[in-house]
Amino acid sequence: MKLAVIGAGNIGGAIIRGYLAAGNAPDDIIVCGHHLRRLVRLQEELGVGLAETPADAAALADTVLVAVKPKDVAAVLGEIGAADCRPLIISVAAGKTLAELDAMLGGTEDKASGFRIIRAMPNTPAAVGAGMTAICRGQSATEQDAEMSLEVFKSVGRAVEVPESLMDAVTGLSGSGPAFVYMFIEALADGGVAVGLPRQKAVELAAQTVLGSARMVLETGDAPGELKDAVCSPGGTTITGVRELEASAFRSAAIEAVIAAAEKSASM
Repeated sequence: MKLAVIGAGNIGGAIIRGYLAAGNAPDDIIVCGHHLRRLVRLQEELGVGLAETPADAAALADTVLVAVKPKDVAAVLGEIGAADCRPLIISVAAGKTLAELDAMLGGTEDKASGFRIIRAMPNTPAAVGAGMTAICRGQSATEQDAEMSLEVFKSVGRAVEVPESLMDAVTGLSGSGPAFVYMFIEALADGGVAVGLPRQKAVELAAQTVLGSARMVLETGDAPGELKDAVCSPGGTTITGVRELEASAFRSAAIEAVIAAAEKSASM
């Protein structure tokens, strides 16, 4: 499969590297974007191909990953829509619905554009191969298109398919979630500093604790509440800390943060 990546920023660059790490050949990747110097560096470092315009990239590819800023999506898709090719389109633009993407490609209320479209919401940990992506497919996209798209995103972490009605919820949880987790890590480290730990060691302890705890959830299959209970000895230090978190409405604050982010996504 020939994959064109339009935009080689954080997400686009991570997917290029992950796709290559999964065993795909550099000759099967074409990159395109505004930042020519960055693209040339990728070509020199990784051996990928370059295209001058989105239309040129689309003409050379079976699949086009559009990883530009949301404000630039319409221009990129408009150019591809006017070209004489019909690759699979994968968009990672937050808040852009399948219907909006189809309209940018030339579709109307009476007639769809004819493009197969996948809408995706990855997150920034894709940059270190630990991303979480959800996809949904347009009406013309096939089961094979969805499976291929999942494989692309699994090269930089985990990926699942959901109905489009849940994409705003995904944006609020896994799309925005890394920022909430970074705040938690920072707060844990601040607590460690408050009780005497050097900052660097406190951050390392906090970050590895979050990483290990997340792996426990994913690899054991146990519910987070069960794993929490296993750490809480009767009358011990952990349950004392849990009591303080509950008194400060910690869980409620996390829930409301996800809901607020999801509602913002829906309003964009």
